[in-house]
Amino acid sequence: MPLNSLMSVMSVVEFLLWAVLAYFFWTKKLQKRFPAMGAYLALRVTSTPLLLAILWWGQHYYDSAYFFGYYAVYIASAVLLFFVVTEIFRAALSPFSGLQRFGTVIFRWAAIVSIIVSLTTLTFGHRGISSIPEIAYGLMRCVSIMELSLLAFLCLSMNALQLPIRDLSFGIALGFGTMASGDLIGAAVIKYNSSLNAPIEVFCEAMILASLGVWVMYSALPEPARKPIVVAASSTIYRWNEIASALGHKGTKVAVPATANSFFLSDVEKVVDKVLTRNLRESETNS
Repeated sequence: MPLNSLMSVMSVVEFLLWAVLAYFFWTKKLQKRFPAMGAYLALRVTSTPLLLAILWWGQHYYDSAYFFGYYAVYIASAVLLFFVVTEIFRAALSPFSGLQRFGTVIFRWAAIVSIIVSLTTLTFGHRGISSIPEIAYGLMRCVSIMELSLLAFLCLSMNALQLPIRDLSFGIALGFGTMASGDLIGAAVIKYNSSLNAPIEVFCEAMILASLGVWVMYSALPEPARKPIVVAASSTIYRWNEIASALGHKGTKVAVPATANSFFLSDVEKVVDKVLTRNLRESETNS
């Protein structure tokens, strides 16, 4: 199905932005810090020109190739995004090791539960190959909700975490939050056999371009060094971090008296010692 002029221009711009983002990402070796994001970026950089080439070929028998290629990339992107969201969450909570470890465990279980709920609630109105779009859109809805939840969490806890707005982890979350908005709307409206030139497709493409613009800006600009966090011992986040650090650790063993009688006997011994010492002093004085 050939694209109209607007979608063709937007698709070319998308590929150029993916290429620019990849250049900054690998030039600064950010893939070592965000390996899942690097894998997601590599997938999109390689798949976008291939899918565009199939569309521009204009042959009818290439429709099935585009169908399978598009949804294969779509599902692979959804799976990778689960890992991307997890590593962004870990990067944002890196100064708080206890909350990072405990929150990651909860985050993974929430992801598993959300995937199960998302797949079990699908109607599967179509059979065979026609059910692939339903599975793909169901997974993307689940991922989009997680992305928006992560962005909301970072926005609400930036002061407590002392996370600067120019931090790359926040920038990646902001871009995914923008893209997730388009994915949620698209997954609810777009049908697998809808036209690629439909207005909703133009809207989703515009959201992708906006997300790419955010990522390119954050990757190109110098990232401020994150300073060591100093919090008061009485602060809530410090107490929660200590509690989370204690969970799952045996720690050191402490001797605890078996019964309260041991405290009573200890007090009696102290009183007896004081009486004996006083009597000894009095006898020495009289002599």
